[in-house]
Order: sequence, then C-alpha cells, then structure tokens
Amino acid sequence: MVKRINWPIVALIIANIIWGATSPIFKYALENIPPFSLAFIRFLGASLLLYPLVHKKIDYPDLKNKLLWGFGLTGVTLNIFFYFLALPRIISINAPIIGSTGPIMVLIGGALFLKEKVKKFELIGILISVIGVAIIILQPIFQTGIKMEFLGSFFIILATTSAVISTIIGRKFLTPENALGSTFWVFLLGALTFAPLMLWEFVQNPFWLAQLDSRGILGIVYGIFFASTIAYAFYDHALAQMPAYKTSIFAYIDPVAAILVAIPLLGERITPPFVIGSALVFLGILTAEKRLHWHPLHKVLKK
Repeated sequence: MVKRINWPIVALIIANIIWGATSPIFKYALENIPPFSLAFIRFLGASLLLYPLVHKKIDYPDLKNKLLWGFGLTGVTLNIFFYFLALPRIISINAPIIGSTGPIMVLIGGALFLKEKVKKFELIGILISVIGVAIIILQPIFQTGIKMEFLGSFFIILATTSAVISTIIGRKFLTPENALGSTFWVFLLGALTFAPLMLWEFVQNPFWLAQLDSRGILGIVYGIFFASTIAYAFYDHALAQMPAYKTSIFAYIDPVAAILVAIPLLGERITPPFVIGSALVFLGILTAEKRLHWHPLHKVLKK
C-alpha cells in the first residue's frame, strides 16, 4: 500500500521548530524593544496578514462563546504575557525544556480536577521530570545567586500551563474548516489585550521606536510571519484533526531548535547540569506516557 504524507504531523513539526527558535530570537529582540509592544505588533501584524486569506469565508464569532475567549486568552494573552516576562530573566535554552513538561501538566491536571487515577509509572515519570526541571531552574541560582532566574523559570511554568489549557479548550471547538478563521480572531483578540500594555510602555519610554535596530526588527518580522502566522496556523490546523495529547508530544522538538539558534545568536553554553536536567525531563515524560514510538518522523508517513 502506498504511503501518503501525514500533513497534520508535518504541520506540527514545522510549528514546533519555529516555536523552539523563538526563545533565543525573542530574547535577543527584547534587548531593543519593549515586550508588550512587540506582542501587540506581532499579533496585530499577523491578524492583518491572515485577513486576506479568511475574509471571504470568515464566520463572525459569537462574543458569548466562552470557548473562543478561553482559547484566545490562555493561548495568546496569558501565554505570551508570562513568556515575555520570563525571557529577560532566564537562559533562553531553558525555556523550551521547562515548556516541554506540558504533557506532564496534563496528567497532573487530570488527577487534580478530573479525578483521573494516576498510574504508578505515571507518578514515577512525573517525579523524574520534576527533578530534571529543578536541576535546570536551580543551576544558575547556585552559580550566581540571582533570584531573577528562578522568577523567569516560574513565569515559563505559568506560560506553559496557559498553553496546556488552551490546547485542551481548542480541541473542543476547532475543526479543519474553522481553524484558520479562529486563528485570525485569536490574533486580533491578542492584539487588543496587549494594546493597553503597549500604550503603558510607550508612556514609560516614548523614544523606543526611534531607537529600533536590527534586534527589534528581527523580533517583529519573525514574530509576525513565522512565530504567529505560520506556526499558529499550522498548529491549529493539526489540533483540529488530532487529539490534544498527541499535539503536545511535539514540544520535544523545541529544545533542539532553541539550542541550534541560542548558541550562535546569544553565545549561550550547554552546561553539564543542563544536559542532566534535560535528560531527566525527557526520561520522565517517556516513562509517564510510554510513548517512545511517538517521535515526529515516525508519523510523517501514513498508509
């Protein structure tokens, strides 16, 4: 039987490669541009870019639709709010490692709020991952004594939690037919929610636009075209056709992309504690989920 390309899987791989590279690129950009101004420009630009593609078949949303509001506020507003707060305070390659614990958070959330029973191997996996994350978070604190790193890691955990909630909500109402249109509305909602924060930053420093250089421009271009328009559109397309837990598996790609970009762009180094902590995180996830076969290339082709 001839195998066909599994396009939702390809879309997830591309989206996670792009998102993996965002932590070092945005950390670099935030040296020159205020975080919430970047967020506002990013999502406003992405919504304008998507509009020509969806305006003929766009469905105007029911403003009372709690799922749409929940999907947008958790997936864009809260996720990016905490993410951008974290980046100046954290080593960029740590962000996707901590973020890759999303599947573990799904297990914990199911146990706490849905009264789902956690199996023994899942509990062991959770404990292993928690130890790995603790090593990554505490390493720079032991080395420098800087509390900012711990705060940055805490913000990444909050950003990851928001993304997990958004994934669960999105799976309830996204379909292949409405995925792109819903992405447009979510981007527009994100721009509107970041507008007051952008204005506040402008009042604090009205000259930042005149001081914009290649770092800020890189963040704007990458944010609009890649991290928003392409990555979200591909991810929402895949989420509309796959169970939420399967989409979260592909977050494992993010750290690889982050490392490949962070080393030449920011000069960050891979330390032994980082390697040990990362290995424990992934070992814990694999132990908890028993999905070692779920590496990305395994599902690119389908019968």
